[in-house]
Amino acid sequence: MGNDGNEQRAVLIYTTLPDEAAARKLGEALVKERLAACVNIFPAMTSIYEWQGKLEHDSEAAMLVKTTGARAREAMRAIANLHPYEEPAILQIPVTGGARGYLEWLAGQTSG
Repeated sequence: MGNDGNEQRAVLIYTTLPDEAAARKLGEALVKERLAACVNIFPAMTSIYEWQGKLEHDSEAAMLVKTTGARAREAMRAIANLHPYEEPAILQIPVTGGARGYLEWLAGQTSG
């Protein structure tokens, strides 16, 4: 498979979970499987959304998953499979730049 540059490009994946414990469990699985170099968990936020016709206000934990384009699809699939929500928010966000050393570390952590 040819490398068009997108496979090595850094990618962020954003998701929300019901609480910090669920986010830690998911984050650890992603890092152990080398699907992510690092995850950041923001443990206390409020989400306001409509679900099944009802306005909801919930406490959630947000998570940013740092990976590469080569691993993003597999990471998103793992998030979906391990996620406790019926319809989780899983958003891929392209990264357009960054510190060279960090980007090299990220690529190394997610290779293989």
